[in-house]
Amino acid sequence: MTPAVALLRDAAVQLEAAGVEEARRDARLLLAEALGVEAHRLILEPQTNVPPAAADRFAGFVAARAARVPVSRILGRREFWGLTFRLSPATLDPRPDSETLVEAVLKAFPDRTAPLRVLDFGTGTGCLLLAVLSEYPNATGLGIDKAEDAVATASANAVDLGLAGRAEIRLGDWGQGLGGQGLGGQGVGEPFDIILSNPPYIEAAVVPALAPEVARHDPLLALAGGADGLDAYRRLLPDVARLLAAQGHAFLELGQGQAADVAALAQQCGLIQRALHADLAGIARCLELVPGSG
Repeated sequence: MTPAVALLRDAAVQLEAAGVEEARRDARLLLAEALGVEAHRLILEPQTNVPPAAADRFAGFVAARAARVPVSRILGRREFWGLTFRLSPATLDPRPDSETLVEAVLKAFPDRTAPLRVLDFGTGTGCLLLAVLSEYPNATGLGIDKAEDAVATASANAVDLGLAGRAEIRLGDWGQGLGGQGLGGQGVGEPFDIILSNPPYIEAAVVPALAPEVARHDPLLALAGGADGLDAYRRLLPDVARLLAAQGHAFLELGQGQAADVAALAQQCGLIQRALHADLAGIARCLELVPGSG
């Protein structure tokens, strides 16, 4: 058997050489996975040894990470809002920045017992929708995604989190088919109190220059927002305006510097900016919209 401290030391050197920024942390997470224990339970003493099978698994994980595969893709899961979400090739890897939207919802709707109706466009893993539903036990939600694999992944996450009874995930192209008779011939009923979306908002020409973890492993469909990064908002905002309840709020994730442009597009659709919410880095990350008075 091989000492764990030696494996971690060698892995950190390998990952640092590959340009991985948090090499030691990533090595520890991967070793915990190889050993089948939770990372916070991995206690390494000088005498701790790793069995050969686990050492082989760890070597494979480290090789993948050195090739700039994200840790979350290697593990097949990501923590978001304290919940664990499965990933698939069709889903964006949820980022902590997106938790800004959930925080904004909690500020706008302080009554956690409210029977809210929630709609999530481009649901991906379902992280936004399911995080919100986890905070509002009487809320129900609908997630829409145009990728069949993403729909399957979000549906599985809803089951894993015990939220399948309150969350429906459907295949669709933004709001097409919603309103009146919804997708599959089912009506969507009343307008939605909360509409969420983390649409693709990166300028298409910029995507290839992103970190390899993003450019190579996040789906292009969830990243590229056209030449100026705003194409998805142009498609999405008319549907938001049509489906949002009179007293409802919409929460859209933004790229850096996009707030004014997206707010202007929203205003053209009869929506007005209620607030901007910054992420932990101080970047305006969430645009909160409400229906205009006119």
